[in-house]
Amino acid sequence: MQKPASAQSFRFSGHETFPCRYAWLPKAAQAVAEKGNHDLLTSAREDDAMVQLGVGKNMVRSIRFWAEAAGVLEASEAGHALTVFGLQLLVGNRGAPPLDPYLEDIQTLWLIHWKLATNQKATIFAWDFLLNQFQEPELYASTVLRAFRRGVTQLSGKEITPGSLEQLYEVFLHSYVPTRGQKGDVREDNLDCPLVELGLLQANGFTQSALHPGRLEPKYVFRREEKPEISHALFAYCLDEFWNSRFSKEQSVPLHTIVSGHGSPGQVFKIPEADIRTRLLGLDRQTNGFLRFEESAVIPRVVRQSDPQLAMPLDQVYHQETAYA
Repeated sequence: MQKPASAQSFRFSGHETFPCRYAWLPKAAQAVAEKGNHDLLTSAREDDAMVQLGVGKNMVRSIRFWAEAAGVLEASEAGHALTVFGLQLLVGNRGAPPLDPYLEDIQTLWLIHWKLATNQKATIFAWDFLLNQFQEPELYASTVLRAFRRGVTQLSGKEITPGSLEQLYEVFLHSYVPTRGQKGDVREDNLDCPLVELGLLQANGFTQSALHPGRLEPKYVFRREEKPEISHALFAYCLDEFWNSRFSKEQSVPLHTIVSGHGSPGQVFKIPEADIRTRLLGLDRQTNGFLRFEESAVIPRVVRQSDPQLAMPLDQVYHQETAYA
């Protein structure tokens, strides 16, 4: 099949069926930061990585996948290099200590979710599609996979097997929902997935499976409510990243784009418009004048100053007050 002219490059595999685990991003960052280790996570050194990281070969490949998708590592001539984000967050940069080397801050977990959903260098199809384009009120395997098949054809022009798409949905699902045992208890090995703590997906009963007749499959909904745990500084940081990636030449962005545009904070975080408006009203003070909300009956919008010295640095997410009136 010929690839559509406007098709985007997506990742459908590489996760090895594993959701990201708590220790993987710090391990990847620390390992690649060591002198002479830039090629540790390449396919040529998978055996060395197994020994150094203490995991199996398929997990080495999964760690590589998630470190790239989360924007912690990027490909380089030597193998991999830490991104500025990876350095600042997990290793330390230019003498400054790492901001959150063990992923202990809830801001970090929301930030990783943001990166997985918006990283245009390593776009995971399930994250991009389900967070931005899936229109059904509930997520369950039968309806998601039908939508996946349509979306793959329209957006990538590729032929992806139904089994691979089902695996990708399971990886997305269990990045946010812990797997439970037969007695309903949360299995301990699934507590390693940090994004489970966000509570972004909520169970919503069961339905008859169209994929496996006679079986029930669980249904989920996105938690679409105010999220005070996402600080105003983090929201402003992500808004600035969204602006840079999609509207870098624009001085202003309309409110509706911030609420529901592809890859916007409103879409990725599933924040209602009323909460976004409240956050935008304090942008001027939060960002020292870098971003300013202009209320209007016609087109309410956010205006951005052109002075790069005023841009939102990552450390402000961790050092500023998290709320305002």
